Amino acid sequence: MKAKYIGKRFLIMIPTFIGITILAFFLSNLAPGDPISMIVGGAQLTPEDVARLEHRYGLDQPLVLQYFHWFARMIQGNFGISYRTSEPVWTMIMNRLGPTLLITITSVVVSVILAIPMGIGAAVKPYSAWDYISSGISFLAVAMPNFFVALVLVYIFGVQLKVLPTSGMYTTASVKELPDLIRHMILPVAVLAFQQIGNLIRQVRGSMLEVLQEDYIRTAREKGLKESRVVIRHGLRNALIPVVTTIGMNLPFIVGGAVVTEQIFAWPGLGQLMVQSINARDYSCIMGITVVISVVVLIGNLVIDLIYGLLDPRISYK
Repeated sequence: MKAKYIGKRFLIMIPTFIGITILAFFLSNLAPGDPISMIVGGAQLTPEDVARLEHRYGLDQPLVLQYFHWFARMIQGNFGISYRTSEPVWTMIMNRLGPTLLITITSVVVSVILAIPMGIGAAVKPYSAWDYISSGISFLAVAMPNFFVALVLVYIFGVQLKVLPTSGMYTTASVKELPDLIRHMILPVAVLAFQQIGNLIRQVRGSMLEVLQEDYIRTAREKGLKESRVVIRHGLRNALIPVVTTIGMNLPFIVGGAVVTEQIFAWPGLGQLMVQSINARDYSCIMGITVVISVVVLIGNLVIDLIYGLLDPRISYK
C-alpha cells in the first residue's frame, strides 16, 4: 500500500513540477536585460552578429517554443550550456549542490536539536522563566531577517572577536581539512538554524501542551511512570507530527534563506550560483538550479509524509 501511495504522490508531483518550471522560465525571461549583452560584455556588435548569437542560443524563437525545446532537452538530462561561463549547467550545479546541502541539512538538524528541548521545557512548565526565555528566543528568530542576523554575527565573531571566518568554505583552496571546514560552517549554519528555530519552538510547545492534556498521558502518570518517561516516550512522539509538518513547510524558505546566507558568507553553493546567474541573465543556469531545488523540495515533502507513518502507526497510506 505504501508503494502505491508513493506512486500516486509522484504522479501528483509531475504537474506541480511542470508548473514550477513554466513559471520560472517565463518570469526569468521577462526580467530586464538579455543574455547576449552579458555574453559580449561591452563589445560593439553589428545587428548581424547579434542575430547570429541569438540563433546560436535559440533566443530568436518564440518564448513558448524556447520553453518546449528546453523542457525536451531537460527530461533527457541535458540542462544546456551556461551563457556566462560556457560550461555545462549540470556540471556547475553538481559542483555547488554539495556545499548547499551541507549547510542546509546541518542547520535543520541543529535547529531540531535546540528547538525540541526548549519547546518541551516551555510546555512542561508553562509561564515559568524557561517558558519566557524560549518564547523570547522564538519571537526574535521569527522577527529578525536572516541577512540581519548574518551581519550581526559577522560583526561580533568576525570583526570584533576575530574568532571565526566570515567567508568561503576553506581558508585556502589547496588545503581542505575537516576542522577548517567546520569553522567556516559555524556562522552560515547558525544563521539558517536561527531562521528555523522560532517556528519550531512554538510548534513543539503548542503540540506538547495539547498532548500533555490527553487521557493517555494522565493514565500513564497514574500508573506511576517517571515524568521524563511520560513526557518523552508518550508525549513527544505524538507531538512531533505537527513539528515534522512545519519542517516540510519550511523547506522552500530554508532554500530561500540559503541564497541570501551563501551570498553574505561567500559560500560556494547553489544560492550563490543562482544570484550570479540572475545577474548575468544566464537563463540556462537559472532553470537548471530551479529544477534541482524543485525536485529536492518535492521529494523532501514526500519523505516528510512517510515519516508521519513512522511517528504514528495509525496513519494509513490508502
